[in-house]
Amino acid sequence: MFVDKAKIYVKGGDGGDGLVAFRREKYVPEGGPAGGDGGRGGDVIFRVDEGLRTLMDFRYQRHFKAERGVKGRNKSQHGANAEHMIVRIPPGTVLIDDDTQEVIADMTRHGQQVVVARGGRGGRGNTRFATAANTAPELAENGEEGQERYVVMELKVMADVGLVGFPSVGKSTLLSVVSAAQPKIGAYHFTTITPNLGVVDVGDGRSFVMADLPGLIEGASEGIGLGHEFLRHVERTRIIIHVVDMSGSEGRDPFEDWVMINDELKQYNASLIDRPQIVAANKMDMPESEENLSSFRERVAELRPDLEIMPISSLTRQGVQELLYRATDILDSIPVAPVVEEVAETSERKVYKLEAEEDNSFTITRDNDAFVVSSPRIERMIKRMQLSTHDAILKLARTLRHMGVDAELRKRGAVEGTIVRIADFEFEFVENSSYY
Repeated sequence: MFVDKAKIYVKGGDGGDGLVAFRREKYVPEGGPAGGDGGRGGDVIFRVDEGLRTLMDFRYQRHFKAERGVKGRNKSQHGANAEHMIVRIPPGTVLIDDDTQEVIADMTRHGQQVVVARGGRGGRGNTRFATAANTAPELAENGEEGQERYVVMELKVMADVGLVGFPSVGKSTLLSVVSAAQPKIGAYHFTTITPNLGVVDVGDGRSFVMADLPGLIEGASEGIGLGHEFLRHVERTRIIIHVVDMSGSEGRDPFEDWVMINDELKQYNASLIDRPQIVAANKMDMPESEENLSSFRERVAELRPDLEIMPISSLTRQGVQELLYRATDILDSIPVAPVVEEVAETSERKVYKLEAEEDNSFTITRDNDAFVVSSPRIERMIKRMQLSTHDAILKLARTLRHMGVDAELRKRGAVEGTIVRIADFEFEFVENSSYY
């Protein structure tokens, strides 16, 4: 089964918690803090593996979560960083953030990798909070949460040559004749519902990958029929071989078929119309094909006089070898998209970053007899701090005072014992400056 689109959930590992610990050696009086930092959580990394061809694996496993970092240890030992989670994906996969619709990466080369969800930083141990005024802090941080997101994966088949055309014009038959691929062939529309790939050996030492893509119909660019499920794959091909039923066995006009398919390609992606194209005038072994071909050449010449039209018959293999030679010659003349070379790191390079000012804004609302304080900075601090110690509560109280939260609460009518809610915590308002 061919799967070319999947939606998955990824989450980087949480950072390990920092530790509150103290030195307790026998002959080291007042040894001081010795709590280590937590380890960093693992990243979720997507890596291209050219051995994969579909997104089938992601149909059964949709959640990917990296390991969290190890908690900090005593004797100021740093917790171990978690191993990264490597997820293998086929070449040609486009990764899209489901919330923002931003393209995260376009994965095309074997071994190419990208970090899709970063792990969280480890929390600091109490060793980090020691100062001259507080030489034995009972203060540590929780690990930061790893990044999480939903990712949409779209696979665009990687092929040198793509066969396009209406259903039942002979695309699958042509692929089966020129390669070892065995696509399903039937005398009915939409026999091919998923792309088929085949390696074509031209016979002179050259070869290329050909894709038999599902048939198009009018309105495909708007999603009618297989619509976008097909057109997604045309974008990757370097050459388009437009297979046309020159016998008109389906009761359609070959020229109208050619015009309609090109219109759908243009409406989906305007750059596709400039892609090198060869018209394979198929089924030339059928009656009336020669007459239709003459009329077809005359009408096409008025629109695109430079378009190559090659008569073939997939059944008798008439003209097929000449078509392969011509397609290979065009491929040789088209430069492959260059791979971006990475710039070597230098020790003298300096990177300057603009540090965003910390947002000290807050809002206070009333909920019955309680006040509710909302502030990104305070909520982030509460999430990181281990509020089970007295030192942590004091640090939070000092932060609230410096931000002006307690002064604003007094203006709003807060008195001794008033309940104040911040995130998931409730506190009592205390009118005692010495507490700060």
